[in-house]
Amino acid sequence: MERAVSEIKKAEELYSLESRTFLESTGIYHFPLFCYLVDCGFNASIINPIITHSTKNGNIRKVKNDKIDSKGIAKLGLSKDIPVSQFPAKLVLELRSLTRKYYDLTDERSAHINKLKGDLHTVFPQYLDVFCDVTGKTLSTMILRQYGTPDKILRGHKKTMIEKISKASRKGLAKASERYEKLCAAANAAKTFGCQIDSIYFNIFLTLDLVEKLDSALDSILNRIRQLITFNKNEKFIQQIKLLNTIPGVGFLTAVTIMCEIGDFSAFRNPKQLFAYFGLDPEVNESGKFVGTQLHMSKRGSRIARRAIFAVALASIRTKRNGEGINPYLRKYYELKSGQKPKMVAIGAVMHKVCNIVFAVLRDEKAFELRSPEEHCKQYQRPALAAA
Repeated sequence: MERAVSEIKKAEELYSLESRTFLESTGIYHFPLFCYLVDCGFNASIINPIITHSTKNGNIRKVKNDKIDSKGIAKLGLSKDIPVSQFPAKLVLELRSLTRKYYDLTDERSAHINKLKGDLHTVFPQYLDVFCDVTGKTLSTMILRQYGTPDKILRGHKKTMIEKISKASRKGLAKASERYEKLCAAANAAKTFGCQIDSIYFNIFLTLDLVEKLDSALDSILNRIRQLITFNKNEKFIQQIKLLNTIPGVGFLTAVTIMCEIGDFSAFRNPKQLFAYFGLDPEVNESGKFVGTQLHMSKRGSRIARRAIFAVALASIRTKRNGEGINPYLRKYYELKSGQKPKMVAIGAVMHKVCNIVFAVLRDEKAFELRSPEEHCKQYQRPALAAA
């Protein structure tokens, strides 16, 4: 690498020109080289693989090697309007790595819980009807660890078990007695309809340990995120996270995730660009007079960002205990769309609205204000009338 850097600098001096280096985004492999070139003072840029793949059919012969790929990337770099990826700041990279790890561990935890439910369905089928949350940190986990098999539940001391259930569930003895009777009925049924395999019980206890370790890891990630945000509270990026947190349905982790996936908001000029960056824009399939109607999301953006926007859309159309929507206008919009289109299509439309809200909050650098569409149109028309 030192020799390559030396040769490039010699060429710059010889021709009195500044070199530009382009790297194809290849997961994690381009990252160390990119950092090295930037530290050496070079003007380095990253190109999306979708763009570099467009040079594959430039030759009739079917030949692929590093030399041809490098020449193709170099030819793309000669174009003045070649779109390149922006390299985020260090704070963004740190928070992004933490949020993505959080979602990875969350998915792993869900997989272990599904496996736990499958094992319980084999040896203790009716247990899933007694406890809706099989990994509850108090009640269900206590029962599985202390009375893990139907035989142990039936042999357990009734009064002691009721007291433990009452203490773990924080309910009265009457409610605990009802839960105990259901548990005993499930244990009796499991002795008739259930495969008593000792190794599966061992797997159940092992899965419980893994879930607890994952819960601990998730808590440590959240604490690390909060520490970084507190330490960098005066940064503009952190202020943007706080602005997103004012939107109904956007929690702390979701706000951090969306901003980390956006990176530098100044790169977006309108809401449609942000919508396309998340991969939420529809595919276009047209040829001549043919216009495709079965369109889907392009999904060419960040999977984590789409996941976060989807969670915000679901939270926005939820209702409170009094029946009022978290965001009543989005709730009404969803009900209107779901009456005409499938529900997932209606949620996709709500996600588009959410992207518009995110863009407006970050553009205006103001906290979210709940307005009706009519009020919003009036405020939009006032500057136009004043200009006229």
